[in-house]
Amino acid sequence: MRVPLSWLREYVDLPDGVTGRELGEQLVRAGLEVETVEESDLTGPLVVGKVLTYENEPQKNGKTIRWCSLDIGKDEPQWVVCGAHNFEVGDLVVVVLPGAVLPGGFAISARKTYGHVSNGMICSSAELGLGDDGTHGIVVLEPGEATPGDDAIELLSLSDDVLDIAVTPDRGYCLSIRGVAREAATAYGVPLKDPAALPLDGSGSGGYAVRVDDAEACSVFVTRTVTGIDAKALSPRWMQKRLLAAGMRPISIGVDVTNYVMLELGQPIHGYDKDRLSGEIVVRRANAGEKLMTLDDQTRELDAEDLLITDDSGPIGVAGVMGGASTEISDATTEVVIEAAHFDPIVIARASRRHKLSSEASRRFEREVDPNLPRYAAQRVADLLAEYAGGTVLPDETVIDTHPTPTPVTIRADHAARVAGAVITLDETVRHLASVGCLVEAAAADAVAAPLAAGAHAAALAEVGATTVGSTRVEGDDLVTVAPPSWRPDLRDPNDFAEEVIRLFGFDNVPSVLPAAPGGQGLTVSQRRRRRVATALVGAGLTEVVSYPFTGDADFDAMGVPADDVRRTTVKLVNPISDEEPSMQTTLLATLLRTAERNVGRGANDLAIFQTGLVFLPKAETKPAPLPSVEQRPSDAEVQSLYDALPDQPLHVGVVLTGALAPTGWWGKGRPAGWADAVQIARLIASVVGVEPVVKNVELAPWHPGRCAEFSVDNTVIGHAGELHPKVCQAFGLPARSSAVELDLDALIAAGPESITAQPFSSYPVAKEDVALIVPAEVAAADVQAALAEGAGELLESVRLFDVYTGEQIGAGKKSLAFALRFRAPDRTLKENEVADARQAAVQVTVDRFAAVQRVG
Repeated sequence: MRVPLSWLREYVDLPDGVTGRELGEQLVRAGLEVETVEESDLTGPLVVGKVLTYENEPQKNGKTIRWCSLDIGKDEPQWVVCGAHNFEVGDLVVVVLPGAVLPGGFAISARKTYGHVSNGMICSSAELGLGDDGTHGIVVLEPGEATPGDDAIELLSLSDDVLDIAVTPDRGYCLSIRGVAREAATAYGVPLKDPAALPLDGSGSGGYAVRVDDAEACSVFVTRTVTGIDAKALSPRWMQKRLLAAGMRPISIGVDVTNYVMLELGQPIHGYDKDRLSGEIVVRRANAGEKLMTLDDQTRELDAEDLLITDDSGPIGVAGVMGGASTEISDATTEVVIEAAHFDPIVIARASRRHKLSSEASRRFEREVDPNLPRYAAQRVADLLAEYAGGTVLPDETVIDTHPTPTPVTIRADHAARVAGAVITLDETVRHLASVGCLVEAAAADAVAAPLAAGAHAAALAEVGATTVGSTRVEGDDLVTVAPPSWRPDLRDPNDFAEEVIRLFGFDNVPSVLPAAPGGQGLTVSQRRRRRVATALVGAGLTEVVSYPFTGDADFDAMGVPADDVRRTTVKLVNPISDEEPSMQTTLLATLLRTAERNVGRGANDLAIFQTGLVFLPKAETKPAPLPSVEQRPSDAEVQSLYDALPDQPLHVGVVLTGALAPTGWWGKGRPAGWADAVQIARLIASVVGVEPVVKNVELAPWHPGRCAEFSVDNTVIGHAGELHPKVCQAFGLPARSSAVELDLDALIAAGPESITAQPFSSYPVAKEDVALIVPAEVAAADVQAALAEGAGELLESVRLFDVYTGEQIGAGKKSLAFALRFRAPDRTLKENEVADARQAAVQVTVDRFAAVQRVG
């Protein structure tokens, strides 16, 4: 919301000399977000000139310039070159003279151009920093508006400061000069001259026929009729200046007046050409198949949820968003029906997003407009049309008002002080509540305080004192009833009122007190294990990343996930950020591979990245989520029902490896990352949480068939690792033979021991034995390794596969697996026969289980 300081001063008696920047600081202290304060850098001389003569001079470049003489209040005329043609002899224009500086640091000097020396320039509204007025020409003043030589800076208020305020959803009333003026008046402790305090001359009945079929979506609807207007009349200069300064382009008297009142009061207004209306106005929901051409000349398919303004001809506007082209005001309009209404903010917000049509009206309605404003806003528009367009305001008026009165809230008088933990006296509390428009009264003797969400158990502060509300003396523990103003629908519970008091008291006046934290048990086992996993992966050279948890069918297609795969059953978002990613992830690889794709696309081919994050798995039976009351803590049953309605959300860890694991350098040749590295990283994660998983070969997308390892614990699959399928690498633009890991970290941690005990080490020498076994090709190396460990007994310290061989020497359908066995006793040096017996026992298990044959030599 752009707020010109001069317009604001009309409703607030700010102290003399207050600048826009100083006012902005006060508004920030009061809780508004003042993004910028535009201070004019224009310097004179800038004067009013009268066109004495001009000559049209065609140029070789196809342009026709005007060589003009101007009366600027001096003895001799001023000669300038001008490229615009929207003025005639006798018109008053704005002339910038040599030595001046226009907005943007554009210095003006006498210079030769088009064969003449131009001593200055005739200015357009854009060159003066007022924005585009739509004429694409220079500013032409009204006859008699000024005399030649007058200071145009003062005349046009060009030195005005403009505040640009980012209005938050709970401060919809600040999308108006009236709302910001109220905050400024409160900040400086001065009275507000309310622009909505108008005398109403309407009869309250007999106006244009209106029927509201959906009173919940449209609780207030007011119409006034103005006849005999001159639609070609020009908006007054002061109105055009204010519209331009506020960021809106003047268009016509009818449009300008409605826009001006919307900016002034915050109430969107729509005007209809009465002669183009057919029958009564009806406010209703859309019917199937209805269409509407809106004012932007776009034909829109209407939805059954859209709230419409209609007449006998059909839809004539999307309520609160944009009017229809069929009834818009034109140059031929002489009778106008003014509409001022109050619409449900959710209905308008959904319609605006549904049609991707955000307007100045919808921005205000979706933040909720003061329901008491429509009659006053319609009166203001009618008065302006009568004054500046020559119209006659009919006394007949349509008023439909079913909006409920705001409900008063009973609170403790010292509630704000308790919430803030600061000494805010009761006098201050009542004064601040009154300044935002609340009506404060002493509560009845049998009144009960509203439930409190904060401050309920805070200690009372004796220093808050007492005050008088009406004729009743009120102390801290006494109850008061606070009725919120109609323009503050966000004030609903005790803490809303406390926030208003505290922000006006000053957040910087609230002391910073560090609360005493109770003693705790430290991190949980799960938290410690998660941190250890992340630390171990970073220590192994991986980099942690964070990705958005959103995915879509395109990701699953790129990963080669079959159509019937359970991972394609996702939790769908009602309002996704992107239509291409409407679901929550069921696998980390969907988003982790996209992250790798972005990095590789920017030249980072050698990647080793990991992420820990939740995946979202829909339950077989979907249960509706209850909406607990905010008046008390939810019961255990209600909390459980909320959890039951949520999808399962286990924590996973994902890894992607691309390119070189070890780069090539002076030290030698590098080594690419492969499937074995991915498997080893999965083993590392498992070992950190104290788990020894069972590994076997499986086929699963997005991994390469034959190069995918499945990890399981107690017959429960907890993840996979291996080389990505070539088509997956191609789809994501990754180097060939990239690898990936994904493990269910929650399941791993749950399968691990409660505590991980360090193994005692032996100071006695190790006995080293190697064994090579020939087994059928389909036997997994991990199964053979497990059999060796089982047979070797407690003397075995470690077993490691170090070679795999296939070839003619061992026969078709066979493979040779070579293992390094290490034996050690904790209390003695092992004898040769002990080592031999343990080795033979280990080999015998593989013979019995897999028909293994030991290779010799």
